[in-house]
Order: sequence, then C-alpha cells, then structure tokens
Amino acid sequence: MKTTFFYWLLLSITVLFFLGCTKVGPDFLRPDTNVIPDWMESGDRRINGEPADRGAWWHVFDDTILDNLIDTAYRQNLSLRIAGVRVLEARAQLGIAIGGLFPQSQLAFGSLQYNRNSEHSTIAVSQALAVRNNLTYVQSEIGLSANWEIDFWGKFRRAIESADASWMATVADYDNVLVSLTANVATSYILIRTLERRIDIATQNVATQTESLQIAEARFRGGTTTQRDVEQATAALNDTQATIPTLQTQLQQAKNGLCVLLGLPPGDVSEMLTDAVRSIPVPPPRIAIGIPADLLRRRPDIRSAEYQAMAQGAQIGVAKAQLLPAFSLNGTFGLLSTNFGGSRLADMFRWGSRTYMAGPSAQWNLFNYGVLTNNVRVQDARFQQLLIGYQNTVLSAQQEVEDNLVAFLKAQDRAHFLGRSAAAARRSFDLAVIQYREGATDFTTVLTAQQALLSEQDSLASTLGTIAQNLVGVYKALGGGWEIREGMDLVPTEVKEAMTKRTNWGNLLSPAVYMPAPSEESRSLIRSPDW
Repeated sequence: MKTTFFYWLLLSITVLFFLGCTKVGPDFLRPDTNVIPDWMESGDRRINGEPADRGAWWHVFDDTILDNLIDTAYRQNLSLRIAGVRVLEARAQLGIAIGGLFPQSQLAFGSLQYNRNSEHSTIAVSQALAVRNNLTYVQSEIGLSANWEIDFWGKFRRAIESADASWMATVADYDNVLVSLTANVATSYILIRTLERRIDIATQNVATQTESLQIAEARFRGGTTTQRDVEQATAALNDTQATIPTLQTQLQQAKNGLCVLLGLPPGDVSEMLTDAVRSIPVPPPRIAIGIPADLLRRRPDIRSAEYQAMAQGAQIGVAKAQLLPAFSLNGTFGLLSTNFGGSRLADMFRWGSRTYMAGPSAQWNLFNYGVLTNNVRVQDARFQQLLIGYQNTVLSAQQEVEDNLVAFLKAQDRAHFLGRSAAAARRSFDLAVIQYREGATDFTTVLTAQQALLSEQDSLASTLGTIAQNLVGVYKALGGGWEIREGMDLVPTEVKEAMTKRTNWGNLLSPAVYMPAPSEESRSLIRSPDW
C-alpha cells in the first residue's frame, strides 16, 4: 500500500513539473513606431550627420566651470539619489517575485496543549470513561509543513518577467533623471552667465547715460539747451538703472536653483562660478545629432516606456492563470505524543510518534462571478494604454529634437543680425552724441539712439544665451548625458551605510547584483540567491 502511494505521489510530481512548462498570456513584442528617416534640418551646414556625442556632451562648450558643476550635481543631487534607491527597491521586488517559484509556505510548528473531553463526547461515551481524570490529557507536537503551488500555467514566471521589466524601467528612469539633471545644470549655468552679461550691459549703459546727462546739464547751464534735455536724460538714466534690480533678482534666483541642483542649500556660489571672463558658453560651429532611429536606443524615457509596457504585458498572464486550476503539493511531517491512555509525553521523540501527510491538491475558482475575467480585461486595457504611450513617447521625442534643433539654428541666424544691428546702434549713438555736443541735433536723437543701443545689446546677449540653451535642449532631447554613470555606483556609499544600519540588505547593495548586465540577452533573471 505504501509503495503504491509513493508511486502515485512521484508520478504526480513528475507530471506537474513537466506540464508546468507552459505560460499563458502574451509574449511581449515591441510595438511598431513611426520614426522619420532623418531630421528636417539635417541638410544645414551646421549639422553633422554623425552619431550624437555620447556621455559628457557638455564638453562641446569647453567650459571647465560647467564641467565641475555637472560633476558636483552628479555626486550630490538628491533627486538622483532617490532614483538610485528606487532601483534597489525594484531589485528587491524582483527577489520577492522569484521566491514565488519555490514552496510558498514553509512552516515549523510546535505546540503543547492541555485538553479536556466532555463527559458526553463521542470518545468518552465510546470508551465508557467514568473517571474524571481520564477526561483530561496533555498533547505535544512539533513538525514541519510545506505547500508548493506548481507554476503549471506560468503565473509565477510571468510575475518574474513583470518584476524584471519593472526593475529595468527604474534603471531607465534613473538615466532619465540624470539626463534632466545634466541639462538643467547646464541651462541654469547658461542663464546665470546670460544674466551677468545683461547686467554688465545695463551697467555700461548707465555709465554712458550718466555722461549724456552731464553733457545735457553742461549745455543747460551754458544756455544752449532747455531743462527738457536734462529731464529726458535723467528719466532715461533712471529707467536703465531700474532694470538692474530686476536682473539681479533673476540672477540670484537662478543661483538658488543651481544650488538645489547641486544638493546644496541656497547660498553664495560665487566661488564655484569664478571666471574672469564670465562669458556665455559658445557652441561649436557644427554639432553631431545622428539619426532619429537612435532615439529608440538612447533616450531613457523611451526605454522606460517600453519596459513598463513589458511589465504590464506579463501581468495579463498572471491574471489569466487565475482562471485556471492551481495544482499544489502539500506535505506535513511531525512528532506527536500525549499522556492519554497508555501513552506518555516522553514518547514524542520515538519513531513511532511520527505523523505525516503528503500529496497533490488542486483548486479552481469556478464561480467567480466574472471577477477574474474582468481582471484580465483590466490588465489588458492597461497594457494597451502603455503600448500607445510608448508610441506617443517616441513621437514626442522626435518633436522635442526637431523643436530644439530648429530653435538652435534660427537663434544663431537671429544673433547674426542682432550683432550687426548692435554694431550699427553703437555707431549711431556715438554719432548722435557728437552731433549733440556740437549743437547739430537735439537730445531726443541722443535718447533714441541710447534706447536702441541698450535694446539691441540686451537682445543680442539674451539670444546668445538662447542659442546655448537650445543646444542643451537638443542634447537633452537626444537623450544624452546618462552614459556618465556607466561603471559607476548608482547609490552613494553614505546612503548604503545608512540603509545597512537599519536593514539586512545582504549583497543586494552590490552594483553587480542590483545593476542589470550590459546586454539584456546575457542577463539571467535569478542573479543572486540572496532573495
């Protein structure tokens, strides 16, 4: 009898394992996307069709201060640290999913119970227990039990696929934060330099207008002009002076924003920005941008959208598996003894006190009133949303590149004309001052020339800053900058030390464990036994 039982048990286990190779639910396929063959501005002589600069794209500005600022932000930015810890969280979630492949319930149990039977119970009546002491007894038990739901329909393997894809998505999200961080630091730095230049221009014009006021006052005292010229010169001077506090406010706010990006409280960053020239970063004559198809591999937000869709697609398989019967292996082994009748508690550790149970079982939610079926529909609808979202992310990425690219090129064209206009405005102002000194023209001509000069110089400085910022926008839209983390740890040592003091992380804090391998095909889902 025992031989027959173990034979059928072994046969059941073998059948369950071999049939457990199937997986319900769809396998993920990257959705088709509408990608243009080339950029609309690729024919411009300032565009290089070679692959876009990888990694530290900001080196194209050849500005060591900008390089140092981005390096500091990479090491200290708090948002980036949060993104790094999310990768650890996702890796731990993957470990939870992997654990589903193994016996889901493993218990060691033990008990010591004092029992009393009713005088009118079946046991008491059948054994004619008349003595009250025979109605009470003590029972002790220790043992192990386990329940293992076999992954017959691939439910747990789909859950691992989902957790694995979610893990990869958090890595892509980290890269996306890094792309934004490098671009934001560069944009803030360019804005600071632009505002400094605009303040310098306003200050220079204040000095020039002060001289014009002095000329007007001298001519008024000499009787060659009226009080009107003095008042006009005073109004123009004060109007220019009034622009400086506004620019200084914007400058300090830009510095405060830069401090936060650097992981520092708002304060004086003058030492970090020390530069005798204080010039606006100048882009190179030609830039490399590659082709639109490169975005699918390079932009982290596109990769994140793909992995999120992949993770949700696996959830469809998890939901479908709930519609099918679940097959499990159950087992219990223990030692039990009692002082009832002729037994003794001390006999518990004798082999004859053993008790065990083993065998397969099945459960099937036949009548779920559409709950499970509608759950499959919910998961499928979410999956379809993410597929469409992926396609929309690809389209938006192309738009961002095109928008920033045309803005970069057209801003250069605008700067060319503004440069010529500013030079002409300077000559016009100089001539107007000479003529006014000689009495050949009125002060209104000088005032008009002054205002034109200030406007043209300020517009030129703003446009030069816009050119550099638009180039930053191009590189951000291309997904550049995240490559600098390759070979680096995503989570700083001090953060790991704080986490280790609170929790046993095992080896999950090692980059070799929580960072994906360079190639998806070479990655193994189960990378570490430290689940």
